[in-house]
Amino acid sequence: MPIVAYGHYGFALLLFPTAAADFLEYERFYMIDALRSYIERGVVKVYSINSINNESWLNPRIPPRQKSRRHYQYTLYVENEVVPFIFTHCNGRVPIITSGASFGALHGANFLFRRPDLFEGTIAMSGIYDLKVYTDGYFDENCYFNSPIDYLPNLNDRRILSLLRQKQHIHLFTAQGPYEHPQATYDLSNILKVKGIPHTLDVWGTDMPHDWPTWRAMLPYAIEKYFL
Repeated sequence: MPIVAYGHYGFALLLFPTAAADFLEYERFYMIDALRSYIERGVVKVYSINSINNESWLNPRIPPRQKSRRHYQYTLYVENEVVPFIFTHCNGRVPIITSGASFGALHGANFLFRRPDLFEGTIAMSGIYDLKVYTDGYFDENCYFNSPIDYLPNLNDRRILSLLRQKQHIHLFTAQGPYEHPQATYDLSNILKVKGIPHTLDVWGTDMPHDWPTWRAMLPYAIEKYFL
């Protein structure tokens, strides 16, 4: 599993690709260029990894149970391999903020909510946080525990809730332009409110579509507003 790093200092920003893309997607679509000033100034050190969505929910040729298992394996990979790699690469434990757009937003937010002991926050852009949207009606335990819309309302673990309630960097972004689904972000925000988990909800206009120009504007804006 390849990983790429940009920068030399700052908090770690872990990027999850959209859909079935790879670890260089954010570079190809000029997101790294949009973040360049923050990278060069040592505000942030960016890490980008592969998705395996094309080996799980976006693969029509395998049975649902196998897709679910592959998704679960991906969570273990991130938690048990990517996180330790980042800590080693940064010569010690550093705050890790997850981020992504579209399917990447679901991954980014989910990892924070699952493991607030490992991740310090998330910048989630244009996400749908209900994994059932991608499973064609299939739902098992692996799906449940990776679908924030499903497990967060039932989250009663005092330790995890305490950690999440201490977070200062849960930032949910959505827009109202073509192919955006702002209600999905509203739904997640409402659940977090009920659970007493602090977060920001930032809704952009109808002129902002579900596409890279929107996300290239959102992510630098979030870093400038919330991390400087």
